[in-house]
Amino acid sequence: MNAPFAGESQAKSLRGTISVPGDKSITHRAIILSALAKGRSQVQGYLVSEDCERTISAFQSMGILIEKKMIGNVPALEILGKGLKGLSEPENVIDCGNSGTTMRLITGLLAGQPFFSVLTGDHSLRKRPMKRIVDPLQQMGADVLGRAGGTKAPLAINGQNLRPVSYALPIASAQVKSAVLLAGLTTEGCTKVLEPGPSRDHTERMFEFFGVPFLKEGKSLSVEGGQPFKSRNIDVPGDISSAAFFLVAASIVSGSELKISKVGLNPTRAGIIEVLQKMGADIQIEPRQTASNEPIADLLVRAAPLKGTLLEGPLMTSVIDEFPILCIAAARAEGKTVFRDAKELRVKESDRIERMAEGLRGMGIEVETQDDGLSILGRPDWKGTFCKTDGDHRIAMSMMVAGLLADGGNTVDDLNCIHTSFPGFLDLLSNLAYT
Repeated sequence: MNAPFAGESQAKSLRGTISVPGDKSITHRAIILSALAKGRSQVQGYLVSEDCERTISAFQSMGILIEKKMIGNVPALEILGKGLKGLSEPENVIDCGNSGTTMRLITGLLAGQPFFSVLTGDHSLRKRPMKRIVDPLQQMGADVLGRAGGTKAPLAINGQNLRPVSYALPIASAQVKSAVLLAGLTTEGCTKVLEPGPSRDHTERMFEFFGVPFLKEGKSLSVEGGQPFKSRNIDVPGDISSAAFFLVAASIVSGSELKISKVGLNPTRAGIIEVLQKMGADIQIEPRQTASNEPIADLLVRAAPLKGTLLEGPLMTSVIDEFPILCIAAARAEGKTVFRDAKELRVKESDRIERMAEGLRGMGIEVETQDDGLSILGRPDWKGTFCKTDGDHRIAMSMMVAGLLADGGNTVDDLNCIHTSFPGFLDLLSNLAYT
């Protein structure tokens, strides 16, 4: 399928002030905690996307009343929470679509509910690894079955009275950590998670915001199960992973000066800014007040020459979702950029290492792949190409950004996948670049 601007002349400078949709990770967690709270919560600025719709539908199928509305031009949810024991058995299979967050977090929660449930997803999600959540849940006494020895969806969950555990994560993973902590909410006692390193802390921040009995001490996270908590109103900040596409676009398109307003700047998510500034990007941060226990800021980015860099270890982990768009920045940078310690990218919505390498090579860029990453030799002139996405929204959006400067533009095989996280992306990019 062609992009609406594929084949047009190169983009003009990107100027103005924009906002990006609400943070996807925070939206998922806001829905989950609101459903488990006692009373009516409002989630303002939530992400209207296919992934988040899957989480909404899942809780509606379990008896939670969720009403969609607009407050001015901002989308909002009214959620009537029924408490920790208020969910009811779904009549049908819960379809998580392409959302790994929906499947992994809800599996943790449903493992301790007194009913039977089945979770499935699309072709891509059914290939993604689930053993990482099944193993700790089974240590808590969960009865979870799945394909390939419980390692892949669909997952069948026969809810049990779980026991609290102390679980050491083998790798830093926000989804695994969150699944265990949500399971811990349903137990009687203290569930503890030990992190080997930092990962996204949206779940912990949301627990604190709702007043869930929660304690963080160093790398140890503890939740006291069985304790009711009350509803809250939540203001969801803009998603920095969505802002990343425009941070890179404005950095590489000559003459650009773009302001992105009210972006979530959670320290566990802000690695993209650190990396781009390390590469020479001109990004200014204008802090604002916090929103629902999450820091937010306006970001001002101006076009600037980029240089290659090395990304590995914790810094690579901090930008794992931004890898595809960082590949585009690397392709424009002077010199070589090396990505290491990113084996997790092999099992995302697609094999992102191979898909990005293939797309960049099609644009005439020199790429070498390794098992856990790749290296990119930047160059100033790109040719347009056709890109296979495997239904991966971040691959599609990244190649569309690259198409702004590729001779003849880029085309991708699937633009519909973008709706999983950023439905208005193409219109926003096209309006900035060509009007």
